[in-house]
Amino acid sequence: PTIYISNMPVQDQDSSKDAGLPKLPLPDLKDTMDMYLRCVKHLLTEEQFNKTQKIVKQFEAPGGVGELLQSKLVEKREKTANWVFDYWLNDMYLNNRVALPVNSSPVMVFPQQNFRAPIDSLKFAAHLISGVLEYKALLECSHDLPVDCARGQLAGTPLCMEQYHRLFTSHRLPGLEKDKLVAQESSMMPEPEHMIVACKNQFFVLNVVINFCRLNERDVLIQLEKIKEMAESGEDRLPPVGLLTSDGRTEWAEARSILMRESMNRDSLDMIERSMCLVCLDEASGPELSDTTRAMLMLHGGGAAKNGGNRWYDKPMQFVVGEDGCCGVVCEHSPFEGIVLVQCTEYLLKYMIGSPSKLVRAASVSELPAPRKLHWKCSPEIQKRISSSADKLQRLVKNLDMNVHKFCDYGKEFIKKQKMSPDAFIQVALQLAYYRCHGRMVSTYESASTRRFRKGRVDNIRSATPEALAFIRAMTDGKLSSSVRCFKAITAQTNYTVLAISGMAIDNHLLGLREIAQEMKMEKPEIFKDAAYLISNHFLLSTSQVPTTVEMFCCYGPVVQNGYGVCYNPQSDHIIFSVSSFHESPETCSAEFVKHLLQGLQDMMDLCNECSTDPNTIKAFENYFMMMSQRKKFIYKPETV
Repeated sequence: PTIYISNMPVQDQDSSKDAGLPKLPLPDLKDTMDMYLRCVKHLLTEEQFNKTQKIVKQFEAPGGVGELLQSKLVEKREKTANWVFDYWLNDMYLNNRVALPVNSSPVMVFPQQNFRAPIDSLKFAAHLISGVLEYKALLECSHDLPVDCARGQLAGTPLCMEQYHRLFTSHRLPGLEKDKLVAQESSMMPEPEHMIVACKNQFFVLNVVINFCRLNERDVLIQLEKIKEMAESGEDRLPPVGLLTSDGRTEWAEARSILMRESMNRDSLDMIERSMCLVCLDEASGPELSDTTRAMLMLHGGGAAKNGGNRWYDKPMQFVVGEDGCCGVVCEHSPFEGIVLVQCTEYLLKYMIGSPSKLVRAASVSELPAPRKLHWKCSPEIQKRISSSADKLQRLVKNLDMNVHKFCDYGKEFIKKQKMSPDAFIQVALQLAYYRCHGRMVSTYESASTRRFRKGRVDNIRSATPEALAFIRAMTDGKLSSSVRCFKAITAQTNYTVLAISGMAIDNHLLGLREIAQEMKMEKPEIFKDAAYLISNHFLLSTSQVPTTVEMFCCYGPVVQNGYGVCYNPQSDHIIFSVSSFHESPETCSAEFVKHLLQGLQDMMDLCNECSTDPNTIKAFENYFMMMSQRKKFIYKPETV
């Protein structure tokens, strides 16, 4: 088992709310193979596609390898709550050896705060901690936590709530070959009653429950002031051990095993790993705090010279409060999805706005014990590894090419008036931008929640559709058919979205077939060694919609060295885009991508405005929509380009 809750795999534990949800369906083998060919055809050369067709035909032949693997997946589905859960978690996160900052951990950037004095940042942190404790209490009384319901496509469907219960009770444990996701949640072990406060690269235990009483906000502030004084005293200044968690997962696992040789280090590690979360009190990072700068500082802390060591990346929730007002959350992504992070952070920001800071002296825990500083015994080998980790993080800092832009010409309301899905519209715009940047279409990842099903996480919406390519070519050639092709591209994107959130997309199914073959110790089937599979899983464009109802935005890094990471937040009258790439790649440039994206959004708006006054185009749309309405529901049939 991968996730342990008191040494029990999470697969075996269903909450009463989630037990009533349906199991994730298993698509038919032929449907997935047909869809796979349609999705990759326009990304391959003719020679590559002809070879892939033959391989797929052989794989899905009656009595062949595909049928055998499918039958094993059918058995697995009957025996488990979610047949793809472990496969997906391992493949997406736990087997991944790259460093967490930028490469894996997304961040939520809060609105810029105006702290006029150092005490203001501590007051903000104390208020935030009070909100965290309120939210955690809500999670512990699960009957008080309202069940999420789907928005957008197939709106209103209840969603699995299991991910929420790992927000403050888990940590990612590094391994030499594979990490583990560990949760302390069990009836045998009480939930954590302390947080870890990071200040000047030192770590302190903040007990938020003392003598069975939760600290009030005033007492939390007093403790934070003590922590800051201790960190600034200069006495016993320890090496920035947190930098080790920013390294590659294998390197961190090796360093952790060395640390574990000393009882003092084992105790410090235990206190951090069993904590509910981190609160990182950051020093000011510099005068310029644009959206782009704040996004980068959240992603990597500015490196070892700034706040890069003031972190512990294995913890799912790290709340960052900078003296300069740069605030947000760093999220270790393996325990939960972006929407869970959004729900939590929105609750906290609304709490802080709607609940006045309670710094008046209330019923206090008398004679508060001083917060405990965690100590480390660092051998020369550990010192050397910390230095190496610092160098690697600095290279990552220099390499990240980030561009956050607020597009203000229109937002989702304009798109809705065109009777289009805002998400599908934006995805088509992203395809247009990439094509204009690079002259080709590439494999694209858009996360789609499968929380309609028990233990659901995500599947992939393959946004690089043949219809999108046909639209892009029409736009490039200036053809009059651009408007109709735009609607076809958006409709195709919407249809595939419905497939993905309904558990009928291809990526999880292909992953399951691949992994069940490995479990059976079979030679890897040819379909998974084929160029088409490798190309289709090299996501040069990794995208995600993360909408919020309060002022903040999400961002993350690219998933491949020569790709882009694009997170977008559509609001009523504007859209926030966070585009990332790496400077070291000669193929990518975030500013150039944003330039083409903005132009594409303008062109698509002009196209929509022209369509609304052209009777021939309106008639063509009506005929197209009538044709689409007669198609079988949820069936995605790409047209030949």
